[in-house]
Amino acid sequence: MEIGSDISVILTKLSGTREEEILRAMKELYSQIAQKQAVWYEKSGFTCPRGCGECCRNFEPDLLECEADYMAAWLLENKADVAEKVSSGEFPFPENKGCPFWNENDDNHCSIYGGRAFVCRFFGAYGAKSKSGELIFKPCKFYPAEILASRKPPLSHRQYGEGEMREIFGILPPISTDTMESAISINPDNIETKMLREILPKSIQRIKWICSMASGN
Repeated sequence: MEIGSDISVILTKLSGTREEEILRAMKELYSQIAQKQAVWYEKSGFTCPRGCGECCRNFEPDLLECEADYMAAWLLENKADVAEKVSSGEFPFPENKGCPFWNENDDNHCSIYGGRAFVCRFFGAYGAKSKSGELIFKPCKFYPAEILASRKPPLSHRQYGEGEMREIFGILPPISTDTMESAISINPDNIETKMLREILPKSIQRIKWICSMASGN
C-alpha cells in the first residue's frame, strides 16, 4: 500500500455497505497503479524531477464519483479538519486557478497526495492508446528539455510509439486507458465526471452520512 493512503478506519465504519465495496476496489486499483509505476520507474529510469509539480499548478481534475468518494474518505481519515471545511465548500487554497489542494510552499506541492485522483497518479508515468490502438508515450511538457536531451539515447518532447519505447526503455509504461476502464466498472451507474470543487464537498457529506447511519449514530 502506498504511504499515506490509509483509510482503514473509514472502511471499518462503512463495513457491510456498498460504499465499502467501492472504496476497497478503488484502494486496490490505486495500489495496482503504484506497483506498475514502480516497475516502470525502475526499469526505464524515467521519473519526474523531484519536487516539480508544474503539471498540477493550473490544473483542476475532474473526478468520477468513485474517485471523489475515495478522496473524501482519505480526507475524513487523514485530515478531518480540512474535510469539515471542504464539505462546506471551503478549500485550503481557494486562490489557486487550478487544483485547490496545490500547495505552493510544500516541496511535494500536493496536500492530499494519498487521496489524489487518477489523472494525478498518471502524470509522468503512464502511456495511452492512440486512435489506431497503438500504445504511445509522451514526456510531460514541463519535463526539463536538458534532462531529456542528456539521456542515452536523447529524448525530446514528442510522442513515442510502442516499438520505440521497447527499444529505448526496454519496457512499456502502464496504460491509462486500461486503468480507467477498470475504474468505470467499479461503479458503472456513476461514470460522469465533475470538477473537483463541485463533486468533493457532496462526497464528503455523503460518506459522513453513510458512516453515521452504518454505526447507528
